[in-house]
Amino acid sequence: MLGSFIFFAVMRFPISISLIIAAILGALSAGFGFPLAKLIEGSFGYLDAIMIIASAMIFMRSIEKSGLLKTLANAIARIFHSKPYLLLAFMTLFIMFAGMITGSSTAAVLTTGAIAFPVLTQLGLDKKRAGAIIAMSAIFGMIAPPVNIPVMIIGQGVDMPYMGFTYPLLWLTIPLAFLSSFIFAGKQIHRIRKESIEKGAGGLLIFSPFILLVILMLLEELRVLDLGMPLIFLLCALCATITGKRFNFFKSSVDAMGDSLGILSILVGVGMFIQVMTMTGVRGFVVGSFVSIPQSVLFITMAIGIPLFGAVSSFGSASVLGVPFLLSFLSGDVIVVTAALSMLAGLGDMVPPTALAGIFAAQVVGEKNYFKIFARSLISVVITIIVCVFVVLYSKNVASLPPWLFWVLSAGFLLILSLLKGKEAPKTA
Repeated sequence: MLGSFIFFAVMRFPISISLIIAAILGALSAGFGFPLAKLIEGSFGYLDAIMIIASAMIFMRSIEKSGLLKTLANAIARIFHSKPYLLLAFMTLFIMFAGMITGSSTAAVLTTGAIAFPVLTQLGLDKKRAGAIIAMSAIFGMIAPPVNIPVMIIGQGVDMPYMGFTYPLLWLTIPLAFLSSFIFAGKQIHRIRKESIEKGAGGLLIFSPFILLVILMLLEELRVLDLGMPLIFLLCALCATITGKRFNFFKSSVDAMGDSLGILSILVGVGMFIQVMTMTGVRGFVVGSFVSIPQSVLFITMAIGIPLFGAVSSFGSASVLGVPFLLSFLSGDVIVVTAALSMLAGLGDMVPPTALAGIFAAQVVGEKNYFKIFARSLISVVITIIVCVFVVLYSKNVASLPPWLFWVLSAGFLLILSLLKGKEAPKTA
């Protein structure tokens, strides 16, 4: 099954089709015939994740059409134009936002990444540096809460609910995102002249969908409401139709669904693949093989194997390798270990030949050679892999970190950045 999946993926078949064909061939070779019932059952395995992604994509397309995203980016730039390091930190979070909502690095690159690019160039960054920031921030965004698809896939494989991941994922993604952006930017950035930044349109009312989203998610977290993420995203998307620029909500939703079909079909394929792996015993064989590997070799295999397999598909990597590795590290904190494994799987979006985040980031910044973006991002990829290995190794220590410490350290870090004035903006002719 694994061999046929890799073969068809290398032959440039869509990942979803490769997974489905591999599942069918696996069932036929094991003597189960054509298991239509199991395939249909498996296709519904990730229905929750599919509904969340579909509604999140509709929400992102709605706030993009309403002008909220561009207005927000310009507002951030105007507020922090004289504090370049603080502005870079907030633009990193802005790029991550789309990935956090949709669980897709590609969506983050093409929406918030594209909108943030002009601000990054005004800060003094060239195409390669800006592209690296956009690509890596998008990947960190897809792993950050509230929506993390690799975690959902791994959790589904071991019957673990998607609960308790917020702070482990925040500890893992936010510091690395900031560190990566500042490494890429170096001493290149400078202040921005306020008059060079476009003024936003629509006033405070345009931010209503975002404010509503935060309120509903907080109420959901506090167990005051139980609407579910899909309904929350759809309500906020409808709010965007009356608070910003007018647009055709139906057409926007259809376009958003079209853009998300690639991701959704992969989840259907992954569900079928896992179902047949379980039926044929391949899943048990893979898990048993991994458990018997010595710990020292296991860490090296994890650090290299998951990102490399993620080059085929980060979701496929999470399903095929994520579950066996999680079961191999059951002595640690399973939630923290799962978070780290999802981060390693997400890095596959920067690894050639597919490298979705890197290739789309190169297109956004106008860089013809993607490998220049990849070379610039390589140091961040290596640092992230090393951090993930240590997080798995000391997962119980990470799990014991109190939530308030994250917010105190974040506030302190942003306060320090606010004190750094940076270089003067270059004089215009």
